Amino acid sequence: MTEETPLDAAHAAMEAAPEDDAARLRFYERLADSELFLLLRQEAEGDRIEPEIFELADASFVLVFDREERLSQFVGRPAPYAALSGRATASMLAGQGIGLAVNIEVAPSSILLPAQAVDWLTETLGHGPQEAEAQIEEILPPGGLPEVLLRALDAKLATAAGFARCAWLSGVRYSDGTQSHMLAFAGTVPGAEDALAKAVNEALVFSGIEAGALDVLFIRDSDPIAASLTRVGLRFDLPEPEQPQRVERIAPGSDPDSPPILR
Repeated sequence: MTEETPLDAAHAAMEAAPEDDAARLRFYERLADSELFLLLRQEAEGDRIEPEIFELADASFVLVFDREERLSQFVGRPAPYAALSGRATASMLAGQGIGLAVNIEVAPSSILLPAQAVDWLTETLGHGPQEAEAQIEEILPPGGLPEVLLRALDAKLATAAGFARCAWLSGVRYSDGTQSHMLAFAGTVPGAEDALAKAVNEALVFSGIEAGALDVLFIRDSDPIAASLTRVGLRFDLPEPEQPQRVERIAPGSDPDSPPILR
């Protein structure tokens, strides 16, 4: 029996509080962030895959598992699969009228998500951050942020290994007198800015905070603002990237912005 996975824990929290919208949002966030193993009908051909379709009454589902061993347990024999992120899987299926059968019969997080839920998840993930320019007047200690958002940020940044060294959460006052909260990243890998901004936006969206806003800034260690952030900000350390392992794996769709093509 495999150990409890983050998806198992999020599913259990959702089931324990069926009226809690925040718990349901956290489950969908974990699903989007998880690596899923999609059962295929046959081996992938380039970026084209043919998932195994599970027909139930008037609904169709593809089968995904958050651990390879769970897929093997369900199938009971060697079978082709594609390893995709949850967000890439949802993007691939959006508008196809196909739902997700997650960990069916092999885990406590076994659940059938209808096509409407897949479409909703894709639409929600598609709401990206907006760019704006403002002159920072003062860096302030963070205050008044709900605990659910702090937990969401901590969990989301844990999935961004190697994108940046750390981030500081602080309050900020701009030259026009407006105040907000800001997450400033340091040691950002070139090209990772957009992914980090989207990750922060998702943490805000899936925390369930209505009309919430969190500004994102990327700084260098030599920037004068760094000293103020170090002094009053709440620091998050991003994990180091894991060393790659030489494992044979079918992995079309590793780029969430370019999901595999259904055949």
